[in-house]
Amino acid sequence: MDFPERVYTKEEVKKARTLIQKGYKHDLKAKGSPEFVAKVEEALKLIRTAGYYEFLRTYIRVIREIEGLSQLREQEAAIWFHVKALDDPVDDAGFMIQKTQQMKDFIEGRLYYETAEIRAVNKRIEFLEALRDKTDDPDIKSKCEEQLKRWKEQPFP
Repeated sequence: MDFPERVYTKEEVKKARTLIQKGYKHDLKAKGSPEFVAKVEEALKLIRTAGYYEFLRTYIRVIREIEGLSQLREQEAAIWFHVKALDDPVDDAGFMIQKTQQMKDFIEGRLYYETAEIRAVNKRIEFLEALRDKTDDPDIKSKCEEQLKRWKEQPFP
């Protein structure tokens, strides 16, 4: 059974959920200019270091360069990124993990309003902690610490 081309209708979401439960993984692609693909690969390297690559490719099929706002596109199982938004590999990787958690919630039928953003931010924090603990690069560790401080300061009601 192939993963649905789009994930929009109840049937498509159900099919995607069933495949994921059976262990389906996307052949993750970065699509865009050479500069874009290089920046995405840099963030993916950090995601692999932290041990989150399998999580990412379970729910995301493609990371695509666009001219508009960076966002999750649930119906495409895609993250849209503006190349100018890719300026810090640690932050870029955190954004990808946050959006992957949102896609996971979408596939699982969890409500977005009220608690989904908290779950996504918590996943990002978990990722940053894992990256900080697993990397040998002192600069990456420092960036993780800076971002953890910022993300943990964010008050949620």
